[in-house]
Amino acid sequence: MSISNRFRAVVLAASLAALATTARAGGEQALERVVVHGSAATTLGIADAASVGTVTRAQLEARTVYRPAELLEAVPGLVVTQHSGEGKATQFFLRGFNLDHGSDLRITVEGMPVNQRSHAHGQGWSDLNFVIPELTAGLRYRKGPYDASDGDFASAGAVEIDYVDALEQGIASVGLGERGWRRVLLADAPALGRGRLLYALEGLRNDGPWTHPDRYRKLNGVLRWSEGSRSEGWHATLMAYDARWNATDQIPRRAVAAGTLGRLDTVDASDGGRAQRYSLSGEWRGTGEASATKLGAYVVASELALYSNFTYALDDPLNGDQFAQPDRRTTLGLNASRAHFGTLLGREAETTVGLQLQHDDIRNALLKTRQRRTLSTTRRDRIDESSLGLHAQTVLRWTPTLRTLAGLRADHYRFEVDSDAPLNSGRASDTVVNPKLGLVLGPYAQTEFYANAGGGFHSNDARGTVIRVDPASGEPAARVTPLARSRGWELGLRSTPWPGLQTSFVVYRLDLDSELLFVGDAGGTEASRPSRRNGFEWASVWKPNGWLTLDADLAYARARFRDRASEGRRIPGAVEGVATLAAAIDHGSGFGALQWRWFGPRPLVEDGSVRSRPSATLNGRIGWRLTPAASVELEGFNLTDRRDSAIDYFYASRLPGESAPVEDVHFHPIEGRSLRLTLTLRY
Repeated sequence: MSISNRFRAVVLAASLAALATTARAGGEQALERVVVHGSAATTLGIADAASVGTVTRAQLEARTVYRPAELLEAVPGLVVTQHSGEGKATQFFLRGFNLDHGSDLRITVEGMPVNQRSHAHGQGWSDLNFVIPELTAGLRYRKGPYDASDGDFASAGAVEIDYVDALEQGIASVGLGERGWRRVLLADAPALGRGRLLYALEGLRNDGPWTHPDRYRKLNGVLRWSEGSRSEGWHATLMAYDARWNATDQIPRRAVAAGTLGRLDTVDASDGGRAQRYSLSGEWRGTGEASATKLGAYVVASELALYSNFTYALDDPLNGDQFAQPDRRTTLGLNASRAHFGTLLGREAETTVGLQLQHDDIRNALLKTRQRRTLSTTRRDRIDESSLGLHAQTVLRWTPTLRTLAGLRADHYRFEVDSDAPLNSGRASDTVVNPKLGLVLGPYAQTEFYANAGGGFHSNDARGTVIRVDPASGEPAARVTPLARSRGWELGLRSTPWPGLQTSFVVYRLDLDSELLFVGDAGGTEASRPSRRNGFEWASVWKPNGWLTLDADLAYARARFRDRASEGRRIPGAVEGVATLAAAIDHGSGFGALQWRWFGPRPLVEDGSVRSRPSATLNGRIGWRLTPAASVELEGFNLTDRRDSAIDYFYASRLPGESAPVEDVHFHPIEGRSLRLTLTLRY
């Protein structure tokens, strides 16, 4: 394909809302470079790695999700779960990582980072409860640190979510479900003058199956103005989100076995929280004869009040161990990139350069509380954290069946902490430079082979970079490395053996120098050891006809510390096996889907002597279009009503009345079978 023709295909693809038949292949480059042939689409010849992909709007609409963050389970091998109240950020597992709330999984929505740095509860905190699924245009994902555009938190992977500029029809829906679930949504995008005004308002409440109801309440709104197209135009988006909830956190297995607690009970009924998020973002895109430019900016103001008690009465038998982690911040950022399509060394080339600026003004604390009332302050901090990322990447096509990728990324961070303890105040900075390399062979018989390697990093909490004294014990504390490096490689293939089927297979290795993290629950730092993860992933999607889609994914990871220690080499919580099967139908007036997910056992201690139990869930949906403007849908969750754990931990706790600490498995159960009925009107 000539450069001019290829560029026209880029512009065409970027403006197509279709990609509806594109299965999990390609990343941002694929979205903008896919060549469309009639009603079919393929990413062979353009994807830069076997582990990157897109999930289209149609594919997301076919999924049954209990909570918005579960949209990310469309990424093969990624598991989303919850161990607390519905308003709390979910927990993520991918490629042998227990990612906590997002420590090594970079998530963006409309170009805005969701991961929050130096957060009161945990580094990389990623709360996706503000996402409205009906507005998602699709998502792009990349795994491993191989793309120069991905910076902080992207060692395991990166996921990008975009909203639509327009809706085919307005949406008015009302949902009713068991256990106090209620939801209303109103959304439309009418044409006004030269552009469109997208608006959406969502209200939701959910008590859940818990003995002490969640009483989760959220109000969510979006207002967006757009002109032009995704390749030549601009948009500005205002979002607002407010939620509050109670929390049934994990409970000790010993109490359930003894009958003193039920599976759905809680130890401290005053746990819970409130979250608020307000953002204003904008993006402009322009195209030239052989170039594409993108410029975006955002400001996000968020606030969290979180109350937790995981050890009950371990440290304070009189008042209990509840603690609060308030976090209030304003985040500003700028993203800019320019892609040029031309020649290099006499060969067709695409070069992209860009920069990413971000500044966080943070105020957070760790408080000792009882029944959400403050008893004492462990620490209180004002944090300024700034970063600059520069990246460049060139894709060079040497022959029709050989192309290479070479990239470089440099990141500089500056930390400033003003703590209530002068010894824990100070400044720190760090810079990291990472190369990115890729090789693609093919296509041969509709099959491509990929080799990728690169380095990445995650930032650590600013407080840990300057700490001197543990605020709880007063003992000397070790500082953490500001930016912890990662290095990885993968080999893979992607094939379309016959029309309608796309499959990919990847083997990978990922090393981390240290999984150093600030422990927000203790107000100090905990140094982990160098680690290595090896694994494989297989993902396939088959569309045998126009109304049936079948998905199958399988992932396995072996996670170990690289050094030897008496306690063992296994990494607690590291996911090993994940498998999913899904089927979706859309035929005539009827539609539906089934999704089965298996979440394998995990070591809970370093020597592997204590392991979690596997869990499996089956979710489904069935619907009917009553008229062209009205449809009804019934969703079912945990249809087999399994009594599995959503997540397991192993640590010491003491229940009220116990004379000494007890090491035990603490678990949060999967919600039992539940149904939700939704009536939707299109106008």
